[in-house]
Amino acid sequence: MTTTHESIAFDVLFVGGGPACLAGAIRLMQLARQKGLDLEVALIEKGADIGAHIISGAILNPTALKELLPDYLERGCPIEAQVNADAFYFLTRKKALRLPFIPAPMRNRGAYVISLSRFTRWLSKIAENLGVNIFTGFAGSEVLYGNGAARIVGVRTGDKGLDKAGAPKSNFEAGIDLHAKVTVFGEGARGSLMKTIGNRLNLYAGRQPEVFETGIKEVIQLPTENMFEDFGVNDIHLMGYPLDIETPGGGFIYGMGQGRMAIGYLVALGYKNPWLDPYELFLAFKQHPFVAHLIAGGRVLEQGARTVSAGGYYTVPRLYADGALFVGAAAAMHNPPALKGIHLAMKSGMLAAETIVDALEKQDITTRSLSAYRRRVDDSWVKTEMFAGRNFAQALAAGVPLKFIHLAVQQLTGGRGLRDPLPTHSDHTTLRPAKSRPAPAAKATVACDNTLMVDKLTGVYLSKTKHREDQPSHIQVHDPQLCIDRCLPTYGSPCTRFCPGEVYEIVTGEKDAQPYLKLNPSNCLHCKTCDIKDPFENVTWTCPEGGEGPGYKLL
Repeated sequence: MTTTHESIAFDVLFVGGGPACLAGAIRLMQLARQKGLDLEVALIEKGADIGAHIISGAILNPTALKELLPDYLERGCPIEAQVNADAFYFLTRKKALRLPFIPAPMRNRGAYVISLSRFTRWLSKIAENLGVNIFTGFAGSEVLYGNGAARIVGVRTGDKGLDKAGAPKSNFEAGIDLHAKVTVFGEGARGSLMKTIGNRLNLYAGRQPEVFETGIKEVIQLPTENMFEDFGVNDIHLMGYPLDIETPGGGFIYGMGQGRMAIGYLVALGYKNPWLDPYELFLAFKQHPFVAHLIAGGRVLEQGARTVSAGGYYTVPRLYADGALFVGAAAAMHNPPALKGIHLAMKSGMLAAETIVDALEKQDITTRSLSAYRRRVDDSWVKTEMFAGRNFAQALAAGVPLKFIHLAVQQLTGGRGLRDPLPTHSDHTTLRPAKSRPAPAAKATVACDNTLMVDKLTGVYLSKTKHREDQPSHIQVHDPQLCIDRCLPTYGSPCTRFCPGEVYEIVTGEKDAQPYLKLNPSNCLHCKTCDIKDPFENVTWTCPEGGEGPGYKLL
């Protein structure tokens, strides 16, 4: 069957409904009005609504927001709370030791606690009022190239109405070819299109390998007799238990007002222990006496998971191509020591918009003109901030005691440390063989009441994740037999643990039957952990039908 794809042309196309693309679209329309330019601008988002797939801690440094919308308070920016004080704790198995100092990048007094889902929905309304065409439920499935396959000319959206075998059903809708003079990619960490572009156009040449963390987050409603507001500090970061000293990661607790708190836990995906389960660590964290006291009597309203690009400045790819720019977490815009990236994503989108306007005025949208985006980034506070933490994640990944030496020297040398750049390793290369660590006699599960302590499948339910069962799997396991012949005996099938949605399952069957891998893609939270951590790079995550996946409202 030959499929015909309708084609629609725009001046600028933004791919992704996160803070980077939304801020970029707003800034683009602001500049167009100032210069009298009549631009057709579109933004596509794979979620059913803006904010449905977006998740972050989230503490918002308002620097970029103030530049973009100085009257953001008058416009009704959805702020959950303002940070009144910070605290930093080290957890042992039973105790919480409050550290006497807070690292400068983690001092957030005066910043805002937000729901990034609500925040992006607010930004989208401003963008629409400025004339941006926002299309939700449209997933970019393929990058369109022209000019000898070197120039990016747009994106094809995914087909809808395919059955499990990929054949069209009666409700089949072909994807649409969205052409643009400039396409801006802001898909978030480990974007599926960004991954293909990076490989094809060699965007990561000469850069450190990008590394990630997997974060699990909940919004909890507390009872009136246990208001977190009474604790006196609404910005808490915690390290130590239940992670071992070798593995980077930690937790956060943010007060959101109205008796709600955001609680989350992040684990660096460069971990070595093949038996590690980030979700089990999150549950153990919540059961720590200090944390359990703060959340006592609470009820989980919403849960979600996502990977975070945590490598910092030296992992930022080439930011431009012929006809395209790359922004936000898709381009590794993150400040690892501060645990923040929203303001950097927004600023990158704004700088991309300024570059696009100049390029369109010159009628030159080649790399010669679009490369000015990188210069703008380097001349802005984005580089200043990211450069100061350029070796932070790499130091955390080092062994003990070397990591502490690296971090101490970095504090004294403005981020340089003992070696600059400090090398790192791709996350999929770090697992040790299962036989190097004894397998747990039994899975150390935490008792779940599915109210305050919820299991993985209840977490999927609370994420409001929905996928049509009768469609091709968006999770591609290239060689299922490799999972049984090599991954299971070597690493004990880590996918069954690192996935927070129980997408992966090893079925043993009858006593004489060979085990096999069973996929449950309808559970997928779109976190991308599998695409990053699989030790054989045997998994590729792609977008399911547009509009499917999580349905976040509070995260």
